[in-house]
Amino acid sequence: MDRWLATGQLKRSESSITDTESTSDHPVAKQKRKVRRKYSDEYLGLGFHWTGSEAEPLPLCLVCLETLSNEALKPCKLRRHLETKHGEYVTKPLQFFENKLKEYQSKKKVMEGRAMGNDNAIAVETSYLLSELIAKTGKPHTDGETFLLPGTKIIVEKMLGEKALQPIKLISLSDNTVKRRIDDMADNVLDQLIQDVKASRFYAIQLDESTDIANVANLLAYIRYEKNAEIKEDFLFCRPLPTHSTAEAIFDVLNTFILLNGIEWSKCVGLSTDGARAMLGQHSGVVSRVKAVAPLASSVHCSIHREALAAKKMPLELKTVLDQAVKAVNFIKSRPLQSRLFGVLCGEMGSDHTQLLLHTEVRWLSRGKVLTLLFELRDEVRLFFLNSKFELAHCFNDFEWLAKLAYLADIFSHLNSLNLALQGSAVSVFKVQHKVEATIRKLAQWKKRVGQGNYDSFENMSDFLTKEETRLPNTVTNAVKEHLEGLKTQLREYFPALDAQCSWIENPFEVQDEALAILSAKEQDGLLDLSCDTALKLVFLHKHLINFWLHVASEYPDLADKAVRYLMPFPTTYLCESGFSALVAVKTKYRNKLNVEPDLRLRLSSIEPDIKYLVGTMQHQPSH
Repeated sequence: MDRWLATGQLKRSESSITDTESTSDHPVAKQKRKVRRKYSDEYLGLGFHWTGSEAEPLPLCLVCLETLSNEALKPCKLRRHLETKHGEYVTKPLQFFENKLKEYQSKKKVMEGRAMGNDNAIAVETSYLLSELIAKTGKPHTDGETFLLPGTKIIVEKMLGEKALQPIKLISLSDNTVKRRIDDMADNVLDQLIQDVKASRFYAIQLDESTDIANVANLLAYIRYEKNAEIKEDFLFCRPLPTHSTAEAIFDVLNTFILLNGIEWSKCVGLSTDGARAMLGQHSGVVSRVKAVAPLASSVHCSIHREALAAKKMPLELKTVLDQAVKAVNFIKSRPLQSRLFGVLCGEMGSDHTQLLLHTEVRWLSRGKVLTLLFELRDEVRLFFLNSKFELAHCFNDFEWLAKLAYLADIFSHLNSLNLALQGSAVSVFKVQHKVEATIRKLAQWKKRVGQGNYDSFENMSDFLTKEETRLPNTVTNAVKEHLEGLKTQLREYFPALDAQCSWIENPFEVQDEALAILSAKEQDGLLDLSCDTALKLVFLHKHLINFWLHVASEYPDLADKAVRYLMPFPTTYLCESGFSALVAVKTKYRNKLNVEPDLRLRLSSIEPDIKYLVGTMQHQPSH
């Protein structure tokens, strides 16, 4: 009976709504306002609840959960939906649809709870990703709370509206939170690295020490290891030395790290250092201490440092010119007023450059760049010194002095090119030797040309002589020839020729008798088989040398082990030098108490942290 009464009331309600609509069918009335229908509790008898906003509710079918438009919020349309799509429920009592409503509301609460949980997880993941970005860019940890989050809120509010800000408020980016996130990710990256190193057959280390802005001596290390038949290089650690930077202190830090992380010293095949006394001491240096616990380890003196040492020695005449040139540059650059006045003078003269470069002995490329720029601006410097009482002002009117300066600018530019060729992570011991050997041969050729009056190999000096229309004095020619001969001798001393017996490692497809002599009979047979394998020759052409030997390790294990052990050590400490540059950028005078290793690990490591795993172990705490 109640069912029929409800139906009758629905019909009367429907007719009343229809009558009301008929009065507003006029076009003018339609333009005035749009009809927004309201939901009535009586519609539950037809199997409909509502969703959306109260101002414009949308009918929701409790049977199929289909949402209709506000225009369909009429008893006739709702009844038609029920009869056409769910005819079996037409005769169901009101209580049936009330139960359907309770079931829907229960499921909705569960879904909303899950959505909130997902939002929380996403907020934590976002916090990790932004913290990683802060570390990789070397920014202060406070940037998350003072810059990133406020900036994100401005962008979201302006582009998506105020309602979209709610999820942003769940992101935690306080100073302490960012620090914890970075520490978590750095520990995760270190765990991955240690597992990879433990799984590798061999590994090599490069080591260097430097002092930061807080006068803390930092020991920085990189490691090279095997993974998936390829060589990987990664940041190992950056640890402060407690007191003195002695060999004992350095080895203690290194040894503690290796043992604490369960890495086997027996797998270490190389230790590369900068050649300092603490590193290379014959009896108590770091290298000798490492060799005592790692019998397979070989010592490598950084090739870039050796090249820099070879370039230091020069004839007294040229050394005097170099010192005077540096003194002239420092006279201008070390005084702010002089530097500004010189910049104005260069601007008025239309020079390509307006400032000189300050010479720094510890910078490998400093000499070449400083001297080249000074020579290019020699006319500007001469005019600048006219009104000053600088004691070396007369040098810039001396033809011989300027000719020597031009030569020094050229020769150090050539040495800079060699220095750059030795940098990078893909450099092998063979590439180093080939680059140095080419330079030694060029030095001999350049000396011969200078003796013949041909200066084409030295661009600045050649242009200077052409412009001045003057021959180079014999005193300068002899000094140049002496320097070139000395450079050739020094480079050969610091870079002795490689043993020809190792040539098979560099090119196993051109086997020499000398190379076979040091191999066992089994290894000789294997090398001869390999040298005739045309398929492997194609692989050899497309892979790095050490990766090629890792590729053939399963087929030629004995040969591959010898080759990998020879190629594994770092030929330079370039990565450590790059790491110290990153350390200087991260640990500034405003952050001089920062424990820099976690930030450096995320910035320098090629391993990505497992953020999904870290999020799963964290409990969300939204920002306030």
